[in-house]
Amino acid sequence: MTQRGAPHVLTGTRIRERRLALSRRQADVARAAGISPAYLNLIEHNRRPVGADLVQRLAEVLQVPSEDLAEGREEARIAALRDAASRAPEIVSGSPPELDQAPEFLARFPGWAEALMATARRSEALERQLVNLSDRMRQDPYLLTTLHEILSAVTSVRSTASILADEGEIPDDWRHRFHANLDQDSLRLSTTAQALVAYLDSFEAESPIFTPQEEVEAWMAAGAPPVDEAGDLASDAARQLARTHLARLEEERERLPDADLSAASVDQADAVSIAARLGAPLDLVMRRLAALRPEGFARAGLLVCDGSGALTLRRPAPGFPLPRPGDACPLWPLYQALAAPQTAMAHLVVTPEGRRFTTLSYATRSQPSGISGPVLGRAQMLFQPAPASASAPALPEVPIGPSCRICPRADCAARREPSILLAR
Repeated sequence: MTQRGAPHVLTGTRIRERRLALSRRQADVARAAGISPAYLNLIEHNRRPVGADLVQRLAEVLQVPSEDLAEGREEARIAALRDAASRAPEIVSGSPPELDQAPEFLARFPGWAEALMATARRSEALERQLVNLSDRMRQDPYLLTTLHEILSAVTSVRSTASILADEGEIPDDWRHRFHANLDQDSLRLSTTAQALVAYLDSFEAESPIFTPQEEVEAWMAAGAPPVDEAGDLASDAARQLARTHLARLEEERERLPDADLSAASVDQADAVSIAARLGAPLDLVMRRLAALRPEGFARAGLLVCDGSGALTLRRPAPGFPLPRPGDACPLWPLYQALAAPQTAMAHLVVTPEGRRFTTLSYATRSQPSGISGPVLGRAQMLFQPAPASASAPALPEVPIGPSCRICPRADCAARREPSILLAR
């Protein structure tokens, strides 16, 4: 329910109004968003559709939340208000907020509603920053090496100073050598300490990227620009991963062309039915659906893990809690599939915030080195926001989280370590 008489403003118009308000040139905004100025001009005049990924990129360029650009902004604000209110029972005691009254609250008190949503966004950003800092303090090899270097320099300076302070006679040549060592060690300590301070200053970033996999995932989220363009990818390892990813995408596109997949997805509602109609392997269909995102799968995400459970590919979907590489929720159906290869498993998962997603998980095994080689396992999970229709098929419901360290579920039987978000 929106405010009575409120105009229904199209996405293109919102984008144009925001760009003009910032006094930004159309060409500059288009270049930053990775599209042509001519295409942006068509968008601004509502002559071309705008997908969710492009809206997100334009929102980042125009420095505004993506929901402020999308059509149905009022509905998005109501959803954001409900999400903000749903966090309240985790913080305060007493009666839970009346979520069904969110439209009326937004209509009657828009200022208070905006303040609540802003507070919730700030809280979520601080939680992410806390997790980032915790991960980097615990895992960052550069930080550990730098701290070790500082301790080594301090110990060396202290040892040399103790010798020089000794009342005993020291030959001149040895004294000069100790002075030279003291000068070198103090310079090393000063340089390393300055580098450490500069590095710690970078911790203020909300979403730091410090693994090649995260770098490639950010590159994929930006629309996978050409790998060899300067500045796209910083590390050689990330460039190699990106080239491998592009080659795999091209090979899978040849096996299952876009046109065939798009046509099949119109008539079939799930990946299993699409695979049966096309006579294609289910795992290939799932990966292609997540890459192409045809009609019916426009908000789909994908997780892929190897036999050890380590995530090797993460394609996000709006609202789904993804952790950093190397950490995950053990309750994800993705991991159940590893124990039952060649069996499709459908579930309804529920996040701590109450968001619901339908999932399809499927695992395979292979022996790429022949019968004498190792058996390799791989599982993948295709997921997308659950439909609101009451006629949707009933699925097993699974409460999940991002990972134990940042999951607020206090009574989870699968918890393997305390959460940093729960009160001690």
